[in-house]
Amino acid sequence: MFTEERLDAIMQCLRDQGTVKVKDLSAKFKVSADCIRKDLKVLENQGKLRRAYGGAILSQDFPLSRDFVDRRSVNVSQKRMIAQKAYDCIREDETIFLDVSTSNILLAKLLAGSGRRLVVVSNMIDILQALSASPYITAIGTGGTMVRTVNGFFGAAAIDVIKQYSFDRAFLGSCGVDMVDGSITTLGVEDGLTKRAVLSSSRHKYIVMERDKFYFNDSFRFAHFDDIDAIITDTVPDEGTVNALRAANVEIL
Repeated sequence: MFTEERLDAIMQCLRDQGTVKVKDLSAKFKVSADCIRKDLKVLENQGKLRRAYGGAILSQDFPLSRDFVDRRSVNVSQKRMIAQKAYDCIREDETIFLDVSTSNILLAKLLAGSGRRLVVVSNMIDILQALSASPYITAIGTGGTMVRTVNGFFGAAAIDVIKQYSFDRAFLGSCGVDMVDGSITTLGVEDGLTKRAVLSSSRHKYIVMERDKFYFNDSFRFAHFDDIDAIITDTVPDEGTVNALRAANVEIL
């Protein structure tokens, strides 16, 4: 195996597991521990991981793909799992909020085909379009400042509408979490303030995100672990992350 191939494989192990050990990688790739340490140093210099005692973890600063249109076709099977788990949380006649999220688009499609009677408020055009297929769902758009990159609405006008509601459940997207201080992040202030308004208006609060996002964060902290009830994800993260979330009374679904 060439060096670049091994570096790519190490990164895949990190994305799958959240953490790697030098001795395990050495055995896996049949190279010396010193060779693996050099590989980890190269990846750390690229900002992709942070070396720790005996191994490494993904760097919180390694960016996720931010282009929303691109992300619709990424991790589709994982997002379907997340959408199904979120769907299972929802009860007949509830009022819910669906935030800008590619997983929430899939959730909206499940709801539209379910025959459930619901009131669904959303700030995302794709979600409202999906919900329009159901005669049983009252779909309400927030309006606000249109952000083309996410095909949704943020800002003061959206927040004013959100504040008028009392949601039984809210399903919020995220760009990642910071396990150091227990914060939940997103890309920008307008999105973050809109999400905060949703949290303030909701009884049950869920973050919907793929497992990879446990090892990334972004620029704006819109919530902390004690502000939410659960994180809905495709597969359980590493043991250290699970223990930290349980200590913060955050359920992992």
